[in-house]
Amino acid sequence: MAINLTKGQRIEIGLNKVGIGLGWDPNEGTGFDFDLDASAFMLGENKKIPKEEFFVFYNNPLSPDKAVESSGDDTTGGSSDGDDETLTVDLSKVDPKITEILFTVTIHEFEARRQNFGQVRNSFIRIYNVQTNEEIAKYELDEDFSVETAVEFGRLYRRGGEWKFEAMGIGYKGGLDYFVKKYV
Repeated sequence: MAINLTKGQRIEIGLNKVGIGLGWDPNEGTGFDFDLDASAFMLGENKKIPKEEFFVFYNNPLSPDKAVESSGDDTTGGSSDGDDETLTVDLSKVDPKITEILFTVTIHEFEARRQNFGQVRNSFIRIYNVQTNEEIAKYELDEDFSVETAVEFGRLYRRGGEWKFEAMGIGYKGGLDYFVKKYV
């Protein structure tokens, strides 16, 4: 049975291959599609990516160690099957210098479209077993992010040789470039 996570809650993963599904439903009537982008920043001890290739997103869909892969870009959201974008992670392949994989979601062209996370509903991140498709845990973003345009949803991190997941839900003003400046 899947665990419903709360902000800050941590769980052990216990699997090598996991899927990180991200989903959202845009509110109607904004005049534009909501193009949310899921990304993964593979960080070292210094909380920075060791090389640009460890930033996985729609324009760089596979990490150099082949541990993290993006499903691509869903430019509208509201997928009928739940996950709008997915990042697949093979923890057995993660480069040893990587200690954390941070999952972010940003709104593409948020300034021009005048969009923020307050206009998005049913946002979530879920962790599932890639082999069986069984959901392990889910974190639903239930805060009102009325000015935020970028969110750190959660992170996988290595602790004592084991991988764990933490639900974060931290919102920021800015787009993908905000995270690039923070972690590159």
